[in-house]
Amino acid sequence: MRTTKQEKVGQNDLANPQLPPYLRKVDADLAQSVRQRGCLLCGGKLHRANYQRKPRSGTPRIEELLRDSFCCDQDGCRKRHTPPSVRFLGRRVYWGVVVVLVAAARHGLTPRRMRVLREVLGIDRRTVERWRQWWLETFVESPFWKRARARFMPRITESLLPLSLGQAFQIARPGQLIALLRFLGPLTTSLPFVDGLC
Repeated sequence: MRTTKQEKVGQNDLANPQLPPYLRKVDADLAQSVRQRGCLLCGGKLHRANYQRKPRSGTPRIEELLRDSFCCDQDGCRKRHTPPSVRFLGRRVYWGVVVVLVAAARHGLTPRRMRVLREVLGIDRRTVERWRQWWLETFVESPFWKRARARFMPRITESLLPLSLGQAFQIARPGQLIALLRFLGPLTTSLPFVDGLC
């Protein structure tokens, strides 16, 4: 995607050193909301039970590698509550923002740009193709998307996902990339009723 200045939005966002700490803060706020609610099954108190992730594409600090998570303190329940995330997109090993932006850029990837992605982020062409397949097949059939797509008018062109989703969110504007990642938050957790959090 290009801005009015013809800058590549994805490249600018991925190179922005302020983005990872900001995404961490958004995740911390989402985690705090889940913790304050308590256990969804029994109402018990939630204790921190973070776990480490090993995302690729970048050299993050250790606190950026921790996935916020909680565990109920009640014997017999002990249900894990993992909040939505704007940093991680499900179980993928790359940062969520990378999966979204690179898959969106796939519509304009030249062999030279693919070479740069491989050198800078360590992303193979086959990985990008798997992401595109996920967007075009798995994502569009997910219960989340079947419910959420009604929010968009005009309708999202599913054959151009995630580019068309990025255009709908106008991610070239400040803060809109975060809005898109928050929108995708329910895909990052198994918790029910997370729409109010994201």
